[in-house]
Amino acid sequence: MTTIVWFRQDLRVADNPALTAARDGPVIPVFVFAPNEDGAWAPGGASRWWLHHSLARLKEALEGLGSTLCLRTSDDSLRALLALAQECGATRIVWNRRYEPAIIARDQRIKTALRQAGLQVDSYNGSLLHEPWNIQTKSGGPFQVFTPFWRHCLSLPDPMEPLAAPSLIAPDRWPFCATLESLDLLPHIDWAGGMRAAWTPGSIGAHESLQRFLAAAFEDYGALRDRPAVRGTSRLSPHLHFGEISPREIWHATRQFAQGRDANNAWRQSQFLAEVGWREFAHHLLYHFPQTPTAPLRSNFARFPWASNEAALAAWTRGLTGYPIVDAGMRQLWQTGWMHNRVRMIAASFLVKDLLTDWTHGARWFWDTLVDADLASNTLGWQWVAGCGADAAPFFRIFNPTTQASKFDPVGAYIRRWVPELLRLPDDWIHRPWDAPSGVLATAGIRLGTDYPQRIVDHDVARKAALEALAVVKN
Repeated sequence: MTTIVWFRQDLRVADNPALTAARDGPVIPVFVFAPNEDGAWAPGGASRWWLHHSLARLKEALEGLGSTLCLRTSDDSLRALLALAQECGATRIVWNRRYEPAIIARDQRIKTALRQAGLQVDSYNGSLLHEPWNIQTKSGGPFQVFTPFWRHCLSLPDPMEPLAAPSLIAPDRWPFCATLESLDLLPHIDWAGGMRAAWTPGSIGAHESLQRFLAAAFEDYGALRDRPAVRGTSRLSPHLHFGEISPREIWHATRQFAQGRDANNAWRQSQFLAEVGWREFAHHLLYHFPQTPTAPLRSNFARFPWASNEAALAAWTRGLTGYPIVDAGMRQLWQTGWMHNRVRMIAASFLVKDLLTDWTHGARWFWDTLVDADLASNTLGWQWVAGCGADAAPFFRIFNPTTQASKFDPVGAYIRRWVPELLRLPDDWIHRPWDAPSGVLATAGIRLGTDYPQRIVDHDVARKAALEALAVVKN
């Protein structure tokens, strides 16, 4: 029995339930690039760059198992799968599930049509610790607060041990396979140098990142996780999004590493694995509230009086707001396709609450520029900051970018890395150059408004305006 394994966001050979389930006969691994089927959420530029390299690494891994990756491009995945099944005489098609609303609907249509065509079809959970429909409150509904959600997850049996990469049987004859270059994933103008320097897509890079984190940062995770100037987090989010590593692999590797060490490791372990839990929570919410990528979960926020200021939005996207910590984060994002999570919160709060810009504009920008652009996590993060989602920070919690920077980047190392115009500014003024004496600015070679922008808004004034806008929602 020849089986087609349809790869999607599970670009790995180990702990891949669909691939393991197909090992009883000849296997045809395939990736169908059909971005139009993602609806409004086709992969952005940074995600396409990552996907190109991740597919190359997956092809190498499959070749190491005596197989290969067959690539197809199509505007209709069903048509592509049916054609491939006919070409290679396949009688079964398997895949690991995705959880975005448009993809759930598409997969249901595809599964029905394939079965009507006489094919056996099976799907598996290769992306989450728990299926979203299996986690329920005592009343049988979805959770909307993280802590009880994760407490419930932790009360369940531990996730099963990860699966080893299976042995694969190659077909007698391979069908037509497109080249990776024909998918046209890489930018035509090469703007990806910063991402190449920062990342190693693929399963090998994913496991190297995990081991580097456990060896170098895990012991100080509580102290380092909010410091953007140091590598204190795992940086696994893009690897998880593309399925180059599974949450089960992270779970068990972390548990194994923490065993037998000092007593504080249980606390560090729970902190880090709660980040995996936050991702689970994001997918739980997206599954149960599919409208949330474009609409607030808290419907009263639909009345929020957002401002319309294209110039301010453009300054934010380019890292030219005049607030060094915000600008550093936005420039890190543009150059590397990633931003430290603490700075994401600061930059997002600034857009939504200082500039009163609809959070969906920020979510769209992140979608196109993040290598870890994930619909569930992106939606939860932005609605959390905007105060309009599940378990959200209240809108009146308005981050002061200056005090946040002073707390989490105290000597300005992160700012100097990404905003080199301020390199020579003393520590006392690095977070608030608008207050620096003219002599200090001159010595540092800075002319505000020329070398580095003036603030586009006064935070104290903006905070007052944000609270006045919130009153509209409350009333």
